[in-house]
Amino acid sequence: MRLRILPVLFIATLGAWGPHAAAQDKPPLRILVGFPPGGSADVIARLVGDAIREDFGTIVVENRPGAGGRIALAAVKQAKPDGQTVIVLPSGPMVLFPHVYRKLDYDPVKDFTPVSQLARFQFGVVSGPASNVKTVAEMLAKAKADPKSATYGSPGQGTLPHFMGVLMEQSTGIPFTHVPFQGGAPANNALLGGHIGYKFDVVSETAELHRTGKVRIIAVTGASRDPQVPEVPTLKESGVNMEATAWFAMYAPAGVPQEALARLERAVSRAVKTPELRERFLKLGYEPIGSTSAELAAAQRADLARWEKPIKSTGVVLD
Repeated sequence: MRLRILPVLFIATLGAWGPHAAAQDKPPLRILVGFPPGGSADVIARLVGDAIREDFGTIVVENRPGAGGRIALAAVKQAKPDGQTVIVLPSGPMVLFPHVYRKLDYDPVKDFTPVSQLARFQFGVVSGPASNVKTVAEMLAKAKADPKSATYGSPGQGTLPHFMGVLMEQSTGIPFTHVPFQGGAPANNALLGGHIGYKFDVVSETAELHRTGKVRIIAVTGASRDPQVPEVPTLKESGVNMEATAWFAMYAPAGVPQEALARLERAVSRAVKTPELRERFLKLGYEPIGSTSAELAAAQRADLARWEKPIKSTGVVLD
């Protein structure tokens, strides 16, 4: 996912005035991001940080990229559980990595406290020039008749788009051949060049190519249609019993006192539900959520269970 924003360290400070003056007596709220400035997680973290600055006084967003977000997660795991250090990250490290990595130096359930699910997003099943199909039914019929045509690309082995294809196989009983690339851009070039038939991609990343006719989004993976491409049916509408989304969320270290957690949860949930932040999220292609801590914990448990079978069926294990 690629979003452009100036790569600057974000520090928002309020003066000591009004009911929020007490916030100035506390240390800054540190929001860690395990990805470089300008990426989706970074943008989400900065938008949320700006929206809750009146509740916390000083907000500092720290980018600690590397290892798919695991470096930042390690820092949060080791941080003092006082409610002053949190992380904003996509769902992969919390629901996919435990099934993928041979050695993971954190437990996504025991080592962190869920704060709030910030936003959800879904993927599109994207048909390229090589396949030239317009519906999921056509794709499945062609895959049965010509198995060599049933190829799909991803940004790499072990990524969410990779396992979206595996879940599609299990949901339809029709095999597809996974073709991993070194990143999303090479996979996209292969699709446009006719070297692979399909790709699973975040809808916001493919919507413009779909609108210009260079590729076709033939279905979306969520429970409802995506407002960016409202004419595109869901997989379930297309006859495939499959539903899968990804999300961004905020977590704190394990052991955060209930009072500090309640303060974080209340501030974040309220901010995400404001018209201003909802509009910003929607323009970026994300569905605003602003859940409670308990709701995020439930979503994480559900996705941990959802992805276990398709991931383990591939035999993919990374170090």
